[in-house]
Amino acid sequence: MSTQQPAPAGPTEDGGCTTPAATMGAGWQRYVFPGIWLVYLTQTVAGVDKHSSGTAALAGYVIVAAFCAVYVMALPLGWHGHGQRRVFWVLYTAGFGLTIAETFFAHQTALAFCIYLSVLTVAANRRWSFGFVVVIAVTCAVLPRVVPGWGGKIDWDDGVTMLLVAFAMFGFFHIIRSNRELAAARAEVARLAAEGERSRIARDLHDLLGHSLTTITVKAGLARRLAERNDPRALAEITEVETLSRRTLGDVRAAVAGHREVTLAGEIATAREVLRAAGILAELPGSVDVVDPELSELFGWVVREGITNVVRHSHSPSCRIALGARWIEIADNGSGPTSEPGGSGLCGLTERLEAVGGTLTTAGGFNGFRLRAEVPAPAPGSAVDGEAADGDAGAGSAVDRGAGPGVGPGFTPGVVLRGQG
Repeated sequence: MSTQQPAPAGPTEDGGCTTPAATMGAGWQRYVFPGIWLVYLTQTVAGVDKHSSGTAALAGYVIVAAFCAVYVMALPLGWHGHGQRRVFWVLYTAGFGLTIAETFFAHQTALAFCIYLSVLTVAANRRWSFGFVVVIAVTCAVLPRVVPGWGGKIDWDDGVTMLLVAFAMFGFFHIIRSNRELAAARAEVARLAAEGERSRIARDLHDLLGHSLTTITVKAGLARRLAERNDPRALAEITEVETLSRRTLGDVRAAVAGHREVTLAGEIATAREVLRAAGILAELPGSVDVVDPELSELFGWVVREGITNVVRHSHSPSCRIALGARWIEIADNGSGPTSEPGGSGLCGLTERLEAVGGTLTTAGGFNGFRLRAEVPAPAPGSAVDGEAADGDAGAGSAVDRGAGPGVGPGFTPGVVLRGQG
């Protein structure tokens, strides 16, 4: 017999509550299952008719009806009854009282009540349930032997029947509780999936809108300055703002639908336009072929967030992006404001990189700010990876040697982050 207490009811996917009573049905339906088995109390009714008459027989019939009501109400409370356990124990005790009272009117046939009491004992799911069922079975078997007029012999059939019924109901209740726990587990999985999807949408919207709105702001400002000078290029800039706004709207819809596609080449091309509009000298790689194709989307997000921070916060005259097969670095030589770590943009990048085993490192100081994302090779130490690493180092060095003034050496390592996106 299990000693575990009934588990609390679990939430369902539709926001309801899964309980054993709900498993059996709601409202009056929960009483159908226990009510079906009350048909076996007809032998007690027959006993009342045989051993009592007149008012005594009426009292015996009333006790049978009262016991039926007690059992039907108590059984659903026995296996969930949170907040109603006290009511269950009152009904449980009343069942024993009615059984004793019925023995005066139905004699040994009143012991049929004990089968139902053993079921309630199992439903209570207490540490002592098994032992108490055995006590009830032995008592019912021995009483006909010791009570005069009840047959004069031990009724082993009733005792064994009671034990078998108790074991069967124990298995049934165990299945019901397992189903309830399974339903609660499924609801928890659904809740976690929904929470993860909300986090993904929030992260993608931050990355999309932060970058796009920054670009729109910069281009709108440039268009305003050109318009003030009656420069015809103002119309072209405004047209690009409109185009970018429409594309951003499509990106937001795609992000919500989970179909947002970001590529490194596309983000570098966008970064070139953003930096130009902001008046920042851009030193960008001419090709992204050196990057592992499986990291194209991830590094695209790094470029998006890094360039957004450069434009917003760096006050830098120049910016450099360097690439390797499995790393990317964005550096500027600005002296903009800094802030403590914890911004949504950098936190989102950290989550994306950690998901593939990568790392995000930063270094900042008076000479500029550097953001580096790196993903380790899947099979470190192999000959192929070693050759790829050598080639990447050469490519990275070539880009580094072409860095603008003040970008590259001279960064002070630290964890102070600029531009929280």
